Amino acid sequence: MTAIEAALEAAAEAVRATGGELRAGGTDVMTRPARPLVDLPAGADLHGITWRPDGSVRVGALTTITDLLADARLTASYPALAATAAAIATPQIRNVATVGGNLLQRNRCWYLRTPGFACHQNGGDTCPARDGAHLYSAVVDQGPCVAPHPSTLALALLAYAATADVHGRAPLEIADLYGDDPTRDHVLDSAEILRAVHLPPPVSGERTAYRRATARERAEWPLVEATVRLTLDGDTITTAAVAAGGIARTPLLLPEVAEALHGGPATPDAFAAAADRATARCTPLPRTAYKVPLLHATLVDALTAACTP
Repeated sequence: MTAIEAALEAAAEAVRATGGELRAGGTDVMTRPARPLVDLPAGADLHGITWRPDGSVRVGALTTITDLLADARLTASYPALAATAAAIATPQIRNVATVGGNLLQRNRCWYLRTPGFACHQNGGDTCPARDGAHLYSAVVDQGPCVAPHPSTLALALLAYAATADVHGRAPLEIADLYGDDPTRDHVLDSAEILRAVHLPPPVSGERTAYRRATARERAEWPLVEATVRLTLDGDTITTAAVAAGGIARTPLLLPEVAEALHGGPATPDAFAAAADRATARCTPLPRTAYKVPLLHATLVDALTAACTP
């Protein structure tokens, strides 16, 4: 066993022994009801950005959002990742928040975070938000829990077909990191450690944008958000990848939107028709119906921005 593996195993064993939780930057875990905390090992190959001979890149899970944005080669090669990361929280939060922490944070549902309520994610068998306070909940129904996953960074990683390196597992597609279990926000057990994310070699000349709709201008969780990647041949869209957040229990890649765009013109009518594909899958709750037109407008805005010189 290498020193890196030994450090990771020691952290995992500490979690198992204490019933605790791993801590990275702590911007999420420190705001929730206290459990024993186990700091991730600082020298365990979890930090930094490494370029590989084939042009792909490895980003350590403990790399902060600020450090990610400070890497000029990375931001130039993956502009959708850069635009998405730059919108996260505030500079103070980005200074300590990590790539892995953003991907694996818990949802923001009032019922989960308020002691005294039982829900699918804390040992209960109901979702009190469905018939209760669900103003910020999902519009794409993926099952019993309706709390949207809050990872903004996941949208860009979905759009780039990135993979997650989890200690002791085979690589996971980013979508598979979240799974379909309503009792948890991601598939990792409490003692499993996300080591890094891997992005495939960059595509030159891509057009990208990130857009979000929020209740206030700064330091606010998005109601709806979208990341888009396009390549164009003249005015024709040759490739497309579109992801959205704030609308479902997991971050969502929207293949139906990409399919509608592929091979078509980069025009307002085409963008609106593609966004219609996304809203067609929405089945909002009574107080989340406002998110449907908001999703449509956010997608059209992002697509327009990506195609604007």
